[in-house]
Amino acid sequence: MAKDVLCEVNNCTYWAKGNKCSAESIYVVSHTGTTADSTKETDCHTFEPTD
Repeated sequence: MAKDVLCEVNNCTYWAKGNKCSAESIYVVSHTGTTADSTKETDCHTFEPTD
């Protein structure tokens, strides 16, 4: 499992200094069902906007 997860979405609750993700787990889904052919077909459902 990855030790460091990088994230550039600085308006996410889990964004941390150095473009790190501070979430305990990451949930990524595919738009097309159970498989994806490119990054454009996926979304990070861990994202939570900051207030």
